[in-house]
Amino acid sequence: MRVLSVVLLSVGLMLCAAGLVLAQDGQSQALLGGQTTVFNDTPNAFGFPAPGLSREERLLFAVGNSFFRLNWVTAPASTEARDGLGPLFNSRSCAGCHFKDGRGRPPEFDGEAPTGYLVRLKIPERTLSGAYLGDPNYGGQFQTEALERIAAEGDLRITYVELPGQYADGTPYSLRQPVVTLENLNYGELDPEVTLSPRVASQMIGLGLLEAVPQEMLLALADPTDADGDGISGRPNWVWDLYNNRRAMGRFGWKANQPHLLQQVASAFSGDMGITTGLLPLQNCTAVQADCAAAVEGGTPEISDDDLLKVVLYTQTLAVPAQRNVDDPLVQRGRELFAEAKCSACHVETLATGIHPEAPTLSHQIIHPYTDLLLHDMGEGLADGSPDFEATGSEWRTPPLWGIGLIETVNGHTNFLHDGRARNLAEAILWHGGEGAASAEAFRTMSADDRAALLALLKSF
Repeated sequence: MRVLSVVLLSVGLMLCAAGLVLAQDGQSQALLGGQTTVFNDTPNAFGFPAPGLSREERLLFAVGNSFFRLNWVTAPASTEARDGLGPLFNSRSCAGCHFKDGRGRPPEFDGEAPTGYLVRLKIPERTLSGAYLGDPNYGGQFQTEALERIAAEGDLRITYVELPGQYADGTPYSLRQPVVTLENLNYGELDPEVTLSPRVASQMIGLGLLEAVPQEMLLALADPTDADGDGISGRPNWVWDLYNNRRAMGRFGWKANQPHLLQQVASAFSGDMGITTGLLPLQNCTAVQADCAAAVEGGTPEISDDDLLKVVLYTQTLAVPAQRNVDDPLVQRGRELFAEAKCSACHVETLATGIHPEAPTLSHQIIHPYTDLLLHDMGEGLADGSPDFEATGSEWRTPPLWGIGLIETVNGHTNFLHDGRARNLAEAILWHGGEGAASAEAFRTMSADDRAALLALLKSF
């Protein structure tokens, strides 16, 4: 942590030299995205470009937004720039999972189509790059949709087991444990050793800022052997960078399995929509899916490099909304409790960006994302048993907290955690195990007033 403080101090001195004084008041805390923060708390709060983009960047942002929102269609089609959907897919558009650039959720009732919810498949065999293989018949992601005359991979079903508990003051609560099954399989049996890892789509804000945080700043937060004895042992996930053909630190995805947004976006086009890119040029078909492999393609690749980069720029420059109610005494009390419960050991409040080569306005910003982007063991309760590069089956990347208080406004639900099992923020806290168990217990044993104050802080982000 001392190394991080030195790095932050040096960045702060650079900003002050440039005439940007780092105030330590509530207004500064409200600027979660630094000088790229927007003040908006409407249902469109996640959809604004970062302030400071050039006119050309704003035009590219608008085109990227179009590719993000509009549905892809079956090839061949008159809309050649947007054909090539599938053959197997989970969504017809990026926005189909990230509605209004926000979060997905699990189906609300049996038989409802998933909305930004999917299941990853892994078997315990690895490639030379260290990636775990997907199921031999179904690949790395179970796809419930398909083009006409092609069989989808099957259906997914979620049931829940309620786990009752109570706060120290006797107030009852219940957590729901999801049970995910894959049914009506059309391409044979699943591998007997396959793991199922359900995931919901995350909100899109501030990703370019996180991409611009210097690697050394994040490594300064890592403590893989828990040398300081605080019970927190965050560590980076070292993954494979396809573009640079080298090992790199992961930053994005629930298990930090993507090194940068180019690879994150290309992987989503491939896995979620079946759209090939220059980075991932092969169709998402396994050896037993003959009709998938024989389907007409929408070009080679199906989204051009230029258009892909516009979508990447869009994802990099979506602005972070400001924190609200910073001066509210309840929120201020919540901030004290957040620190006392050691939530900030993983959800690190303040980071600083270095130079972002594609979006200069994101450079040299003091930001408050409340994450360290590191892996933490969250215990058996949240474990999916599915490793990902160096992440184990019980490790997850610390998700940023900025924007979580607006999910209900933007997306109309309050489902949290990697699979949306938590129906509200209180349940999300109580699910923390492993390295987060002490913080969860601190919350469970708080008075009702203090619990309300901590939740008020989270809802203000």
